[in-house]
Amino acid sequence: MLNKSPHIPVLFNEVLDSFSGISNGYFVDCTMGYAGHSSGILERYENLEHIGIDRDTEALEFSRTKLKEFSSRSAFYHGTFSSVLPTLRDKNIIGVLADFGVSSLQLDKKSRGFSFVSETLDMRMDSTSELSAYEVVNEYSAEKLEYLFTHYGEISLAKELTQAIINARIGAKIESAKELSDIIVKTLPKFGKIHPATLAFQAIRIEVNNELGEIEALLDELEFSHNDGEIVSLITFHSLEDRLVKNRFQKWSKNCICDMMAMRCTCGNNHAIGKIITKKPITASAEEIKLNPRSRSAKLRTFKFIKKMERKQ
Repeated sequence: MLNKSPHIPVLFNEVLDSFSGISNGYFVDCTMGYAGHSSGILERYENLEHIGIDRDTEALEFSRTKLKEFSSRSAFYHGTFSSVLPTLRDKNIIGVLADFGVSSLQLDKKSRGFSFVSETLDMRMDSTSELSAYEVVNEYSAEKLEYLFTHYGEISLAKELTQAIINARIGAKIESAKELSDIIVKTLPKFGKIHPATLAFQAIRIEVNNELGEIEALLDELEFSHNDGEIVSLITFHSLEDRLVKNRFQKWSKNCICDMMAMRCTCGNNHAIGKIITKKPITASAEEIKLNPRSRSAKLRTFKFIKKMERKQ
């Protein structure tokens, strides 16, 4: 019996089904977390070799124990997937999964500083990283903070929120996520059931963990070093992430790369390196959302590489 995970994996069956048809080779879980998806993959696909990557040492240690019965075909790497994946190019990788969400344990464990009521101000997925939310909130200039809230949080009152934070930190440093949340609640209006601090916390978390940069790096690596028949399934949780994945999948599936104003195709019309499996993103069912409300914003997109891309010399 597998150890009970402190995190509920979203779209669990849908993720497992997205890799149907893969056989021998390596499966890489780029954001292994607490091995929810990995355990299911290992159980269903008995001929796969498994590689789990995570920047959270606590999650890695939990997963080593959870997947102990699969130790003969599992390997674990600590670090970002942007740094680890390029070291695996000699492997016959036939499946890649990445779940870009923050784990429930990270959100709920107050010491990690992701929660609105945390007494710390951290938000690092890797506790050994230098940059934390404390530095972002207390040391970033007004211009940088406003940029984060505008572009990463898509907050219409970014200027007002920035000024509120600047004013609050004049007298003393902002020490906790709870203190920051209180400042945000007093500044931003509430819409529906969403906590007013949600988007601001998202923006800071993205900056602290370079989340969008990591996704871009993953997509670049996949474009450069994919294998024939390799299946990639990516789970996003907000529009910024989903846009990156959607646009790259569309690019990869495009045969003609001529200028849209061209009278006729002169590029050869054979540039597609794969096909999009999910024409529309797969989302959680009403039943799953009821059991796990955090799954409501999850979107799963799957792509299959069908032709080896020529590498630049």
